Amino acid sequence: MADTNYIIDGEKLEGNFGFSAVEWIDERFFTIDYMGEKYHGEVVEAATEDQKLTVKINQRTFEIKKERPIDELIHEMGLDKKKVKKLHQLKSPMPGRILDFSVEVGDEVDEGTPLLTLEAMKMENVIKSEGIGKVKSLAKGKDDVVEKNELIIEFE
Repeated sequence: MADTNYIIDGEKLEGNFGFSAVEWIDERFFTIDYMGEKYHGEVVEAATEDQKLTVKINQRTFEIKKERPIDELIHEMGLDKKKVKKLHQLKSPMPGRILDFSVEVGDEVDEGTPLLTLEAMKMENVIKSEGIGKVKSLAKGKDDVVEKNELIIEFE
């Protein structure tokens, strides 16, 4: 592992880390000899396309990313930025009754921001933003009944 750069939990580490051996038990479990101590590990998630591993070692979870020379070039070119959807309107995904809004006119929302709670078939569904935008208007109000694909929120 010498002369390799890694980012572990957001911190860049370079060079040799004191690992003397990594022994794979199977595709998921392994042991590491580190400075004379043996540690048991497990691969929780492997995102090989992104050169990322999430591992658990002695009950602690770490995200490890291997840095490649091309990664810096991709970053400099701005190609590593996640494409974000710009919102224009939110239509009801199902028929139901609006229980409450989590946003007001003028609020800026990001991906995953709760927008409203919709009751459908006696279940409460929190509808979240699928992109970014600024709330321009609420086409419906609290306790209004909506049909599928009916306009609820407009965005700027």
